[in-house]
Amino acid sequence: MASSTPALSSSVNLELLADEVVQRALRAGATDAEAVASSGEEFSVNVRLGQVEQLTESGSRALGLRVFFAAEGGQRTANTSTSDLSEDGIARLVNGAVELAKVTGVDPFAGLPEREAFGQHDADAIALYFEDVDEITPAQRIEMARECEAAAMGFDARIQNSKGADFDASRSSRVMVNSRGFSGRYRKSYCGFSASPIAQDASGAMQGGYWYSSARTAKLLGDPAEIGREAARRALRKLGARRVPTQQCPVVFPPEMARGIMGNLLNAADGDALYRNASMFAGKLGERVAGENVTMIDDGTMVFDRALPDGGTVPVGGFGTAPFDGDGLLTRRTVVIERGILKELMLNTYVGRKLRMPSTAKASRGLAGAPGIGGGNYFLEPGAATPEEIIADVPNGFYVLSTMGFGVNLVTGDYSQGASGLWIEDGELAYPVEEITIAGNFKDMFRNVAAIGNDLEFRGSGAVPTVRIEGMTIAGS
Repeated sequence: MASSTPALSSSVNLELLADEVVQRALRAGATDAEAVASSGEEFSVNVRLGQVEQLTESGSRALGLRVFFAAEGGQRTANTSTSDLSEDGIARLVNGAVELAKVTGVDPFAGLPEREAFGQHDADAIALYFEDVDEITPAQRIEMARECEAAAMGFDARIQNSKGADFDASRSSRVMVNSRGFSGRYRKSYCGFSASPIAQDASGAMQGGYWYSSARTAKLLGDPAEIGREAARRALRKLGARRVPTQQCPVVFPPEMARGIMGNLLNAADGDALYRNASMFAGKLGERVAGENVTMIDDGTMVFDRALPDGGTVPVGGFGTAPFDGDGLLTRRTVVIERGILKELMLNTYVGRKLRMPSTAKASRGLAGAPGIGGGNYFLEPGAATPEEIIADVPNGFYVLSTMGFGVNLVTGDYSQGASGLWIEDGELAYPVEEITIAGNFKDMFRNVAAIGNDLEFRGSGAVPTVRIEGMTIAGS
């Protein structure tokens, strides 16, 4: 059947494409339909020892469709997606979704949100897209990666090798349209670079380091040479690592490590896991799950006033900021844990219906499949102590630099990971440590957060300051 809109081609705009697909699904008998369309361009280059080892430039356009058919007791639903935006490709997308929905089971909780629930922030006001990312030429991107690696390699004679340096950039557009009157669009930009030097001591033992800079706008990228030198420092401080005896002691997690540990608070507050009784927080809503100094917030609306190198500021949206969530609901600030009490859950519309609770606008939507649950910008409220003060209060303990393995069980709370880092003696970082395991149980760990630093800094969608946890087990020699 011929389309009632202009021919579907590579030049059609995403809103028209998504709207046309929704209308086709409705004409095919769907009770409701939702389409998500995306387009993007990506650039990635890896430089090793000054030479370009890999360079990739790619573009993509894709479309996802979700259809619903009302049935006794609920809805039948199905999802399809495609990167073939030709007339035939679109027809297969719609027909495939319609036919699949006819043979799926009835779900009493499926369905789009109610009309009055939809909303979106002004996409321009939340500052997610900057044209200057595209103004950095490929040659300049390669040169920045080279400069970053060269600074690391030249920092110290013990830097003998490198895993390379990277520069990545992207820009993307996303559209969501549904049959209940919602239509939203936003664009995002990203750029960043990193270096991964390798240090070697006199015995031949090697240690790797890594550091990076990333931003939505090129104006906020760090100095490549300084990033490279910091990566070198992080490799060098690991040289001469030893093991320590098995013991219980305080463990200090710097921001880049604390982010993962404390992020498990939000993972345990995932409504779907709670519904399935697959979380240690099951049945704990309104109860204490962490110490009184722990307040964890997820906020999909954050915009930061960032200082520019040459003076002034620029508003920049967070890496987890968006005008609407994967259900088309207005993103919001949610205090999940307040002074140790589990106050709210991470919910999308579907899981909210299962739990008979309203969505907290945490729907995460790809092109294929139904919305899942995902956060925006999450953070642990900072404390007053500096990282140095936190370390100074530790007579004997461990400062984590890296972990390995997947020893996290959010059902029981058990935690165990291989780790390396620095040993703390008499309140000072004394020497590097490796080949140990740190272990505990989240139910105890979150209640035993003895100190929280003042060094909260968003370098990604999540941010947690330095954290000290008492009474963890170090398994060593």
